[in-house]
Amino acid sequence: MSNVEHEKRALRAELRERRQLLSDAQRESAASAIAQRLDELVDSLGARSISCFLSTTTEPGTREFVRAAVRRGIRVLLPVTRADGLLDWAVATDDDDVSEGLFGLPEPTGEVLGPIAVNDVDLMVIPAAAVDRTGMRMGWGRGYFDKTIGSMQKCPPVYAVIYDSEVLDFLPSDVHDQPVTGIVTPTQTLLLSHSRR
Repeated sequence: MSNVEHEKRALRAELRERRQLLSDAQRESAASAIAQRLDELVDSLGARSISCFLSTTTEPGTREFVRAAVRRGIRVLLPVTRADGLLDWAVATDDDDVSEGLFGLPEPTGEVLGPIAVNDVDLMVIPAAAVDRTGMRMGWGRGYFDKTIGSMQKCPPVYAVIYDSEVLDFLPSDVHDQPVTGIVTPTQTLLLSHSRR
């Protein structure tokens, strides 16, 4: 295992532990703040079709935002993990039906579209463990979003949703790691990498 992998593994463990220490009240207030920031981001970009993810209990909450976006008539694609390392996508509904996907992640139950369905979204909202100030994102180590972003011909703005304490000055990175355009936390929306490809 490379030094970068060792550093990332240690950092992920620390970040995971920190997330588990948050109280339900802290999680709920973060989810409401994030929903509001994501709404504002969608409006400022004029996005009509977006991709997002269904948050797990320890991730900054996105479900409130997804439900509200669907009700506002925005097309929201949610990721469905595949064994080959790619993501399929399903259109979100506002009914909260969720199944357990690979790795125990919450996934939509709707009709599954192929990996290229995400190519026509105006905005991607993705999970992360941390993001540094240059826009380098560190995920949880499975590479799904790096592969997806790396394979898109025309990538829309990509924003990672994280807690404020997960905005770091520097992150170890590998060649396959993809930067993000910006981040959304409970207190701020930051535009970071201005040099996407």
